[in-house]
Amino acid sequence: MSPGAAEPGTSAAWHRLDRRTVVASALVTAGVAAGAAVPTVLGLSGRLGPGAAVAWVVAGAVLLIGSAATGDYIRWRRTRYRVGPDRVELHTGLFLVKKRSLARERIRSVDLTAHPLQRVLGLVTVRIGTGEHSGHDSTLELDPVTRPEAERLRRALLERTAAGTPGPHREGLLAALDPRWIRYAPVSFVAPALGGAAAGAVMQVSDWFGAQGQVVHWIGDRFRDTSITVMILSLVLAATAAGVVGALGLWVEMWWNYRLEREPGGTLLVRRGLLTSRSVSIEERRLRGVDLVEPLGVRAFGGARVDAITTGLAKDEEERHGDHNTLLPPAPRPVADAVAADVLREAVSPTGAALTAHPKAALGRRLRRALWAVGLPVAVLAVLGAVLTPVLLRAALGLAVVGLPVGALLARDAYRGLGHAVSGGYLVVRSGTVRRSTAALERSGIIGWTVRRSYFQRRAGVLSVTATTAAGSGAYTAYDTDASEGLDFAARAVPGLLEPFLERVPPTP
Repeated sequence: MSPGAAEPGTSAAWHRLDRRTVVASALVTAGVAAGAAVPTVLGLSGRLGPGAAVAWVVAGAVLLIGSAATGDYIRWRRTRYRVGPDRVELHTGLFLVKKRSLARERIRSVDLTAHPLQRVLGLVTVRIGTGEHSGHDSTLELDPVTRPEAERLRRALLERTAAGTPGPHREGLLAALDPRWIRYAPVSFVAPALGGAAAGAVMQVSDWFGAQGQVVHWIGDRFRDTSITVMILSLVLAATAAGVVGALGLWVEMWWNYRLEREPGGTLLVRRGLLTSRSVSIEERRLRGVDLVEPLGVRAFGGARVDAITTGLAKDEEERHGDHNTLLPPAPRPVADAVAADVLREAVSPTGAALTAHPKAALGRRLRRALWAVGLPVAVLAVLGAVLTPVLLRAALGLAVVGLPVGALLARDAYRGLGHAVSGGYLVVRSGTVRRSTAALERSGIIGWTVRRSYFQRRAGVLSVTATTAAGSGAYTAYDTDASEGLDFAARAVPGLLEPFLERVPPTP
């Protein structure tokens, strides 16, 4: 039976992937081979001579590219898919044939991705998922198909007869990129991480070429007449500058062409990407709330990002696509609240609701944690310095002078960030300092409560109340609330769920 023919008794025809996948595979492998060729030739030249080294590398590259192209051609020949009225099916494999199918009513996401080479060729990778926690059996990947075919599949598989819930909301475009948002990229945690990675990359590449010693000596020569402190600060500043440049480039690559749209039938569509284009679809019937995330640097400049709290989030999806639930990149806080309101179809976002403050005992707990976090390393360094070398004593003093005030400031900021409220149909909890999170969770999505009260919490008269849900991270906690207020908060959020486990103490006459 030909791939395009329908089987007897069915109305859907079988289709193949786009045959240009073979070309794409050969070109990608050629790029990898070219990148590995230079250090390989340099490494072999000393033993075989330049001419022989080049010949061996070229022969290996041709063999590698041919093998990749042949393997992908076999995969293309042995892969077919079809979209029937009830199921999506994918058959693939040569010696081990895999036949997989997903029921259409269980499909929750159809995500499109195209790296630069695929974009040049007009191809797209389609990932169809049910969001179930059953590993790779919950997803089908069509790699690649043409862009018109990918859009047709996305619309067909996410088409729903039910319209969105009525209420104050906008259809169509909800948010689009404002280039001024790039100012939040350098103050994110990505910048220092990329700076450290850049420094490590310089040392690793120099080691490949046997020049790591020369690099170290060159750096030493530049700072021969300066103190160690100045040298360390200069290197840190250089790594920070490299990290800032990298963070700006990464932001442009990830968020350029960003658009958030609501499609007919109740699907939120996020499009973004400069070189690698991404298109992520989130069904509104999976939406259980939003999480307003404010990392420390972004918050200092008045920004926040918006993440969706959704059901059907498989663990492998969460690990491989950490940002796939991000609805809005870091943007000014008023913009984030407005987008959250539009996404939730509310006139005002619950993330902006007035929150109940937590007792002073919560501040004391955070100050003590900060003291332990700084005091313990200081004590260890002091003991080792007394036994081994005075250098460690100076390190202990420096850590105490810097760490204790910073720890106290972060503890106070963490306390000011605590809060909880019931706002309309949503439970709202806020916590964190390095990464502050304000989660607005639909009260109807709460399936249970966990009340935790450690020995130290009992002494302080506080407790932590956690709402459990099948969406998002699965648990959203109001930390260190007043004991009676925390229980009343849980009882108000979902009446009847916690009351059977509460013992009401009658007031003292």
